[in-house]
Amino acid sequence: MCLAIPVRVAARLDESWIETEVGGVRTRVSASLIDEVAVGDYVIVHAGFAIARLDVAEAEKTLALFAELATRLGESTDALHPRLP
Repeated sequence: MCLAIPVRVAARLDESWIETEVGGVRTRVSASLIDEVAVGDYVIVHAGFAIARLDVAEAEKTLALFAELATRLGESTDALHPRLP
């Protein structure tokens, strides 16, 4: 099962690459499959490619729901993007 979490575009690296951020973790992602991605946009990433741009308000609402779920389960919100030890 795959669960897509909205990630925020933190930086535009060049025409084909962006840096995304979620839970304090930044990742380099290809933006070659979608048009006109800007810093502050939210995207869905699959296998290293941004595959869809999301409405900012909806993305932030989704992230808030994931954070609430993690809190209710007694989990860290880092569970949204676990860090390797």
